[in-house]
Amino acid sequence: MSIANTPKTASLDDAPLISGTLARAFDDDPMMRWFFPDAASREATLTRYFGTLFTRQYALHGVCERTEASAAFWVPPEAQAKAVPDAETIRQLMGILGDRAPLFGDAVGEAARHTPEEPHWYLALIGADPAAQGRGHGAALLRSGLTKADAAGMPAYLESSKPENLPFYEHFGFAVRKEVRLPGGGPVLWGMWREPHRPAAA
Repeated sequence: MSIANTPKTASLDDAPLISGTLARAFDDDPMMRWFFPDAASREATLTRYFGTLFTRQYALHGVCERTEASAAFWVPPEAQAKAVPDAETIRQLMGILGDRAPLFGDAVGEAARHTPEEPHWYLALIGADPAAQGRGHGAALLRSGLTKADAAGMPAYLESSKPENLPFYEHFGFAVRKEVRLPGGGPVLWGMWREPHRPAAA
């Protein structure tokens, strides 16, 4: 693993790097394109969107890591009650989403209905800058988070709206558990579950 793709704990000072990285990473994501259909403004809008999520929500109550070209936000089970947007965060997100805000609210509600009830580590977001994809950035962050979940003896859960990403997650032990069609003509969301991996007996 090179220095560039070695996971580091993310701080609020990293917000510009993280928000820009995730904006580029999610530019072709079906759900983000559905929320933000204007291609001309999408990168700038996504930068604001991810910056808000990071600084007001996950950096405060999640486990956030980054490399030089990727970022991941995890929420362990003991933090899930706190890692939800407060009223001001919701106001800011609604302003960013504009007339797509009702679709966003319906999608979040539908996804929440299918979230597993069992305690788990939740991978809220992971993305790598397309310019650096294939260099192990995303894999390093995913492996780092799963190591923490495994150490706690906890399963992990994520949602993906990009079918091309499913084999990547399956390589790390995830399996599709739910297939949800988001309301309002939205894309399909795949819920993926991974049981904890325990060290082999000596």
